[in-house]
Amino acid sequence: MLRFKILASVVPLLAAAVFARGEIGSVSHPCIAIGDTSVELTSLFWTAGIQIAFTDDPAQATVRVQITDDADAADFAVVDDGASDEEASACQGNPSTQLVAISGQAGGDRPTVYLSTEGPADYRIYVRSKTFSQKEAAALIVGARGGRRPLQAASL
Repeated sequence: MLRFKILASVVPLLAAAVFARGEIGSVSHPCIAIGDTSVELTSLFWTAGIQIAFTDDPAQATVRVQITDDADAADFAVVDDGASDEEASACQGNPSTQLVAISGQAGGDRPTVYLSTEGPADYRIYVRSKTFSQKEAAALIVGARGGRRPLQAASL
């Protein structure tokens, strides 16, 4: 009976560890590579090094991101036809991957993004993707900015 109680208490802990380690199944998250590091979105907010919030009020924003229709005018452009092998290899197995989560609450020390189609803006993004939403692309570029090194070039 004691063995059963011990087993019953260990099984939930093992399940929680598997879930926290990398979510059950192979879930692909948007990811960009920046030099030797990469920035990847995660839905596990407690594992994220930085949390990004969004607001509809420009007065509350700490970062403004403009969605542009011109890829040449953008600071960051995402154009793809869906998941590719390059995207998976950009972040897979990279020990210096910075995890970014999208938070539902603004405030604190987290960057708060105002996403719009008009300027002024800190960043301009162009997104035509089946795997990245405009919000996810904005979170990645702002998350990359939160790193120690300045953002110079990013790739999928």
